[in-house]
Parts: sequence; C-alpha cells; structure tokens
Amino acid sequence: MKIIIDAFGGDNAPLEIIKGSLDAKKELGIDLIFVGDENKIKECAKENGLDIGGIEIIHTEEVFTMEDDPTTLLRAKKNTSMALGFKALKEGRGDAFASAGSSGGMVVGATLIAKRIKGIKRVAFAPVMPKAEGFFMLCDGGANNECRPEMIDEFALMGSVYMNKVMGIKNPRVGQANVGTEDTKGGQFQNDCFNLLKANENINFIGNIEARDIPFDAADVIVCDGFTGNVILKLYEGVAMALVNKIKGIFKKSLKNKLAAAMVLGDMKEFKKSMDYNEYGGAPILGASKPVFKIHGSAKANTVKNALKLTKAFVESDIIKDIEESVKNKETKEEN
Repeated sequence: MKIIIDAFGGDNAPLEIIKGSLDAKKELGIDLIFVGDENKIKECAKENGLDIGGIEIIHTEEVFTMEDDPTTLLRAKKNTSMALGFKALKEGRGDAFASAGSSGGMVVGATLIAKRIKGIKRVAFAPVMPKAEGFFMLCDGGANNECRPEMIDEFALMGSVYMNKVMGIKNPRVGQANVGTEDTKGGQFQNDCFNLLKANENINFIGNIEARDIPFDAADVIVCDGFTGNVILKLYEGVAMALVNKIKGIFKKSLKNKLAAAMVLGDMKEFKKSMDYNEYGGAPILGASKPVFKIHGSAKANTVKNALKLTKAFVESDIIKDIEESVKNKETKEEN
C-alpha cells in the first residue's frame, strides 16, 4: 500500500509530518510518497537524522496555506503540495492521500479533484472521538456549515459503514445531535432530518441525542450539520484538555497529592490517553471516491502516525465500494 502525504500541510510541517510518516512506514509496512519542496524535505531529514532513502518525492515549492481561499486549489494554487497530492491520488499513483493542511482546501480537493462517490451530495469530515468507554464518530465535523436533510441522511449511512468496516462496531447506533431527545425537538430542519433517518432501513437510528450525553455512550455515530458538529468537536477537545490540566493541578498542589499521583501514575496516563483525540489522528473525509484523510492541523509525529494507521485501515476496508452499494440499494428501495 502506498500513501501520498502532503509534507508541508499543518502547523508543524515538514519535520513532524516526516517523522510521523516514517514511524508509520516502519510500524505498518506502508510505502510513502511525499509531496513538497524536495530540497527542504531532504535537508530537514538530514538535519534530524531521518532516513528517507527510497521514498518518492513529488517536488513543488508552493504551499497551500490556511489563509488561502479553498477554491484557489483548482487554479491559482494548483501546483501546491496539497493540490499535487490530490492530483497524484486521482492518477492512481497512491492508494490514499493525507494532509494536515487547510480543511477548506481538503474539502475542495476531495470534492472536485478526487470527486464524490456517485449519488453522494456532499463529502463530510468524520472525526472519531473518545467517549467514557470506547469511541464515536461525529459526522459532519465541519465540512458543510449548511446542510439539507438528505445530506444528514447520507452522513448517517456513510458513518455507519465506516464504523462497522474500519472500527469494528457491528450495527452502529446512529443518533442526531439535538436540543432534546423527544422526536419533535429542534426546528423544522431537525424534524425533517429525524423523519428521513427514521425511515432509512440501512442504518440503526436510535433517535435524538443531547450534547451532554455524547460522552456517555449515547450512540456510535452522531450526525448533524457541519456548523453544529464543529462546535461540538472544538468544545469537546477543549473540555478534555481543561479536565486533564485541572487534574494535573490537583496532583501538584501539595506533597501529599504528589505522593498520591505517584501511586496512580499508570492509571492517569491511561486515562489521559483514552481522552486524547490525537489517538485517532484526524478525520476521514467520507463521500470522496478515493480514500482521503484530514490529519489534525497541529499534529505532532505520533498523531501523524495514528492518522496514517487509520488511513491504512480505511484503504484495506474498501468501504468506498460498500458506500457505493449502500447508496444504490437505498435509491432502488426508494424507487420501488
């Protein structure tokens, strides 16, 4: 398997991207293609004692920045590392493309270069997040601020396939993020989404979910529009970091507390790991016709490695084919 990687996407590129990619190569047995300034990649590797021998590099000196208009990826920024990565994916030079760069650019590239799966109206960010026990998927996590009900229905279908095939959850429970659990809660949009989800025989829809219940195993797939999803995602990440820091502060408060911390150090490390969204590395972009993975923008090497681990599982699961078949089956049932 060969994964194409934007070596200059994200806050810590290229060093952390290179380090994490090499760790993934060693651990997972994957092949890599770096896209970016070849001289800078080789110089960075040499300065940090990293062996990139035998790794293909697609050279470009241009970078797609966080400030760039996402639509410029197609023309004015068509020679950036992100754009050329998508182009290489489209041409079949690799099995998947991963980048920690601009989220907007990734959505445009997945939609207009890699192209959408036939029958899918919009691609969606689908981050896997930790909960009290295990994990859940949030879809859409920020790709589409405004959605139509039929798009939410598609997010539920794609999320269910991913959680089943990649994350190993049989018959994943789907819940709609809402302001209450009653069937009629929310506005007209949420009500219309509810009715579509309830009628969808291809998913295990369990109803509306309140945000406070999400961390407590309320569902395996949480669906909502991208604006709501991104607010949930960012708040979830912030609360998790604040909680960990608060606990650290308690254990450092006195000698007695420090001694107590030493006694539960192993458990605390496990707790921190279980609540760390970096363990999942980022989010697949569901709905694209080829595997595309958005790595966290602030990713360090370990996060990059974890992202590529999920990217590998994404490719091996062949879920794009399953999504295509599910869409066809749903359309056939609706026609009949």
